[in-house]
Amino acid sequence: MSDDDYAGFADKRARRTKLVAWVVIVSLILVGGGATVLALIFG
Repeated sequence: MSDDDYAGFADKRARRTKLVAWVVIVSLILVGGGATVLALIFG
């Protein structure tokens, strides 16, 4: 396995990690926002 292959693998992994992080952040905002809205309506 050459350095070039490893660099490509690391790049893909970093991109996937970044994508997963964004999905988690967005879902937390959506869920947190939804909980806030429900609290305002029923609270």
